[in-house]
Order: sequence, then structure tokens, then C-alpha cells
Amino acid sequence: MARRDEILETAAELFAARGFHGVSVADIGAACGISGPALYKHFPSKDAVLAEMLVEISERLLQVGTERSAAAPDATAALAALVEWHVDFALRHRPLIVVQDRDWESLPDSARERVRTLQREYVDLWANRLREAHDGLRTDSARAMAHATFGLINSTPHSGLLPDARMRELLSRMAGAALGIS
Repeated sequence: MARRDEILETAAELFAARGFHGVSVADIGAACGISGPALYKHFPSKDAVLAEMLVEISERLLQVGTERSAAAPDATAALAALVEWHVDFALRHRPLIVVQDRDWESLPDSARERVRTLQREYVDLWANRLREAHDGLRTDSARAMAHATFGLINSTPHSGLLPDARMRELLSRMAGAALGIS
């Protein structure tokens, strides 16, 4: 793992455990085995760590979601692929979900706007496929369905009471039922 990626992953775990304001640059450095000042070789500030963390994951969600949706033979298969991708993400990145939810207000304005834009595009990806799968479904209803499904899947930091394999199956089944595709 590249040092920059290690810093982002470690910071996500620390921010999730103690909150953005409860973690110092020295804490992140120590957890990565470097000095706090050495962290500045990779990021100009702790704010920049948070910004890159949340922008990067939003970009990845949209990119992979778009690829999986495009590769699917129809809307129902695309929605199943999107569910599979989002469940996999949620199970592998629980700390990022906590950070996104709890430390949103600490995100610098420009990064917050970029994340919002990416998230709207991701919601629209799901909503467009939902409208294809459910003839006559209104756009606002499709967006609401996507958001509700994200809430279900993104509950993993709080609902992960089962081993990941069982949680993956449960979340996928529940999300498919919520979307009307299973």
C-alpha cells in the first residue's frame, strides 16, 4: 500500500473512532509510523486529508457504479450490480461511512461541494436505472428509493452484527426487495 493510501486509511479509522476534531496530525503520523510533520510531505493539512478521503471515495463509488451499470444487460441487472458494489463498499469501508456522516461539517467548502456533486450523480445513476426497471416511476420517487437503499446499506457500521458473508447476503436481499428487483 502506498504511504498516501495508508495515511488515508489510518486517518479514516482514527476519525471514525474519535471524530475529526479528536485526532491530531501527530496522532495520524504516529499511527502510520511517521512523525506528524512528515505527514505534511503527503498532505498540506488535516483538512486536506479529510477532503481527499471523502472526495476520492465519492469518485470511486460513482466510477465503479457507472462501469457496473453500463456492463449490465438491462436495468434490473444493473440495479443488482449496483447493490452488489455498494454492499461490498459498505462492508469494506465502515470507517468512511462514519466519517462521512459525522464529520461532514468539518469538510472544507470546496470539497463539500465536490462530494455533493458526485453524490447527486451517483443517486441519479441509481434513479435512472430504477425508472427503467419500473415503468412510470417518478424521478423524485426513484431518488427517494435510492437514498433509502443507501441508508439501509450504509447502516453497516451500526448493524454489522453478523459475519461479513452473512451480512452481505442479508443486505443484498433486503436492498433488492426495497428496490423491487428480487
